[in-house]
Amino acid sequence: MTTYALTQDDFDTLANRIQRADAAAAELFRHVMANSGTRFAILQKAGKTAHIERLIEAEAWCDAALTLVATELPGWSVRRLVCENGEWFCSLTQQPNIPMELDDVADGRHDVLALAILGAFLEARKRMNYGRPVPGRVVPRIEPLPGVALCCDNFA
Repeated sequence: MTTYALTQDDFDTLANRIQRADAAAAELFRHVMANSGTRFAILQKAGKTAHIERLIEAEAWCDAALTLVATELPGWSVRRLVCENGEWFCSLTQQPNIPMELDDVADGRHDVLALAILGAFLEARKRMNYGRPVPGRVVPRIEPLPGVALCCDNFA
């Protein structure tokens, strides 16, 4: 398992490998898992990756890709899965409850659904490390002040 910090080129190499793939394969999934982040490596050392390994062995590619997203990116969720003209588009988000126009999503696209999900996964991982950071909250949270609020305006 890779334990070094990933560079921009590492992410680009993984993304290019996914884009060039004609179909999902166990070797490709394992390569992405081994080289895309540290959370999965830690779970694998602890022996807690049997579920995703079974999905890969069963060739349940979409389930394996979604499980990888849930494992590596716990704050992210699928925002959109769309097939247009034979090409799949996947968008991952940290803010699923705000309008799409205001959201900063990580996108992936491919002719194969599972590989579109993997592409979006890599884009999200890349954003977490480099480039345009995805804020924890897009809309600021307003907390109520403790105590009693009084209006001090003079309306006379």
